[in-house]
Amino acid sequence: MKLKTFRIGGVHPEENKLTSNCPTQVAPLPKQAIFPLSQHIGAPAKPVVSKGDKVRVGTLLAEAGGFVSAPIHSSVSGTVLKIDTAVDATGYRKPVIVVSVEGDEWEESIDRSDKLETLDAHPELTPEEIVERVKQAGITGMGGAGFPTHVKLCPPPTAKAECVIINAVECEPYITSDNRLMLEHADEIIVGLQLLMKAAKVERGYIGIEENKPEAIALLTEKASHDARIEIVPLMTKYPQGGEKQLVDAVIGRQVPAPPAIPVNVGAIVQNVGTAFAVYQAVMKHKPLFERYTTVTGKQLANPGNFLVRMGTPMSQLIDLCGGMPEGENKLLAGGPMMGRSLMTTDVPVCKGTNSITILSGDDARRQPAQPCIRCAKCVEACPMGLEPYLLAKLSARHFYDRAEQEDIVSCISCGSCQFTCPSHRPLLDNISLGKAAVMGIIRARNAKK
Repeated sequence: MKLKTFRIGGVHPEENKLTSNCPTQVAPLPKQAIFPLSQHIGAPAKPVVSKGDKVRVGTLLAEAGGFVSAPIHSSVSGTVLKIDTAVDATGYRKPVIVVSVEGDEWEESIDRSDKLETLDAHPELTPEEIVERVKQAGITGMGGAGFPTHVKLCPPPTAKAECVIINAVECEPYITSDNRLMLEHADEIIVGLQLLMKAAKVERGYIGIEENKPEAIALLTEKASHDARIEIVPLMTKYPQGGEKQLVDAVIGRQVPAPPAIPVNVGAIVQNVGTAFAVYQAVMKHKPLFERYTTVTGKQLANPGNFLVRMGTPMSQLIDLCGGMPEGENKLLAGGPMMGRSLMTTDVPVCKGTNSITILSGDDARRQPAQPCIRCAKCVEACPMGLEPYLLAKLSARHFYDRAEQEDIVSCISCGSCQFTCPSHRPLLDNISLGKAAVMGIIRARNAKK
């Protein structure tokens, strides 16, 4: 069988899937849960509770702050201690709701049984009802980007969806939480995909899985065999295949144009496999999104593993479960080593997009000194968007933003392939990210004047 993949660029980092055979453990409840109001792309959520209020697991803490936004629900029961600010994964202090944990009392509306609910058994579920339940449950993209799921299911009138593609690639090194989720909840993922297909009013569904997860490919192929509309697509192992545009190219052979084009402009709605599971729980079990599968990993970590974690749990608690921070120099990342954010403190809480906590130690934690560019063009060859990273980095460093815009800097997906492959260890992505942010600001200001 010939494996599919995307056409342009890509790299092969060392996989380091240290926890792929570690069954998921349920993480203990925290003593205090911290809920940032910005756990998604778009407007922050608005608090609907006050200091001293009693909450249960599943209680609404904050409502959506706009159409592109998502509500936040409590993952614990207890008392609202304060509405304050705290450092999140961005390194900045952001508004949060802090809940003091007292017991584990759930909202009665949540179905906590293990019974599998199928779409055939619920003919009353209309596409509009599915979208509304997804919206009320606060579901966002679980792969890290955090785009509100209900917005993706309501594409603009100029675009027509033809299929739903589930991103089960997990191409980032170290991370295995999606793989464990597939092995442990394959039936629910298939129903979740069927719900997404009905909500999007399409008759084709795909699940893209890289070949380094053979057990997941075999299991989901078996589970999907009763639905001819669903195809499991084995993919070549290549980074960054989990990028939306790369995944669409790999699975259905269509290339998404430059921004502002999105996958639905070529007929595809892309959702993470964790999102499909959350959609099943929201629609069939009336369960808001307040917990997720998370990998805690690192070569020097004593007991790395995969955990089912309640949102708001401090990362320090999970690191302690794995044996504590290793001795010596360490770099703490929210996410994997290619696209993860470097953190300044272990007090950052687990949020909707926290698929991994990665600890790099020793030489892995240190950058090599940057050397002059040798014009090898390896960064150009690696770029999955067909850009010229060496040029964009130089334009950004010199603040030549007009030229950077002309060279399509806004198409950069921040995958880090260029920086990973650079033999001179140049900070290509760092400069490009700063330049892209500046150019995006210029574009927004220009559009505001129109």
